[in-house]
Amino acid sequence: MPLMDVEYQLPLDAKGACATRHAWARVPPEPAPAERAALKERIRGLLKQKNAVMVSHFYVHPDLQDLAEETGGLVSDSLEMARFGRDHAARTLVVSGVRFMGETARILSPGKTVLMPALEATCSLDLGCPADAFSAFCDQHPERTVVVYANTSAAVKARADWVVTSGCALDIVRALHADGQKILWAPDRHLGAYIQRETGADLLAWQGACIVHDEFKAFELEALMREHPHARVLVHPESPAEVVALAHAVGSTSAILQAARDMQASEFIVATDMGLLHRLRTLLPHKRFIEAPTAGNSATCKSCAHCPWMAMNGLAGLAEVLESGRNAVEVEPGLIPRARQPIERMLAFTAALRSGASTAGLVPQLGAA
Repeated sequence: MPLMDVEYQLPLDAKGACATRHAWARVPPEPAPAERAALKERIRGLLKQKNAVMVSHFYVHPDLQDLAEETGGLVSDSLEMARFGRDHAARTLVVSGVRFMGETARILSPGKTVLMPALEATCSLDLGCPADAFSAFCDQHPERTVVVYANTSAAVKARADWVVTSGCALDIVRALHADGQKILWAPDRHLGAYIQRETGADLLAWQGACIVHDEFKAFELEALMREHPHARVLVHPESPAEVVALAHAVGSTSAILQAARDMQASEFIVATDMGLLHRLRTLLPHKRFIEAPTAGNSATCKSCAHCPWMAMNGLAGLAEVLESGRNAVEVEPGLIPRARQPIERMLAFTAALRSGASTAGLVPQLGAA
């Protein structure tokens, strides 16, 4: 399997210099058609044998999305993955995604076994927000309510008052702002800036970014829009502000799916990880979906928007962990109750929103975590 070196940025250090590191991603080879069919059949049998259920993110390989749906699992965003895994009766959860998703499943379901096809699959936002540095940042601003994006480690979540996803961040921050609370936000600077613009909240942001969404280019998008003048533009809010400004709809992966369903347009340009295009094309085959341009590193391609760590998930890895029990996700026991509390706050808040109930009593004055 080829080894991919992935560069990402950390926030500016005290001297104003931008630190960079290298991470790696090992992407599995595509199986031949006969091998693919055999692996799928093997996985179906193992899921039944192990009393296991699959949860797959929209960004993983289409095979893993399709198989999750075919076997009674879930294909969704990180919020619904967390909710589904917590509530499902299966004793083993197989999480196809990146590590923070597996950790969240483990935090919410400590009595269950949580397996991942690629335990090393990480996230640039998680990597760019080390727990010790983030905790020190929080200590400098004890008057602020700490709100962290789901794309963070268990240790960072344990330091937070609230955990949010892109699907519920606006609603939660808007409620906190209405209650007079000042926000300390982490880690994605683009999503933080978008939330601040939309809510007017007093928001101090950690300066992280997603290596996928950060690459979308407004000038390339404008050129593509001229080529497709009737296309509607759907943008994930982890994208730069100048890209968000061109959107006809901005939102999480689930919100993008809903917008594509609801809009009368037959053609869409989509600025998020290209893994979502499979779901869009499956659910809406009568509509056309075009990948938004990133221009790529050194302009080697026009649309390179795919997370290398999401790409580490594959059928062979999934079959192997189900068979062997390897790649079980573990979280330090002392972190679990502390990390669960802000996640449960999020789930309670979003459940109230969905049911039409009041969320007023779900926004306590918390201060520092």
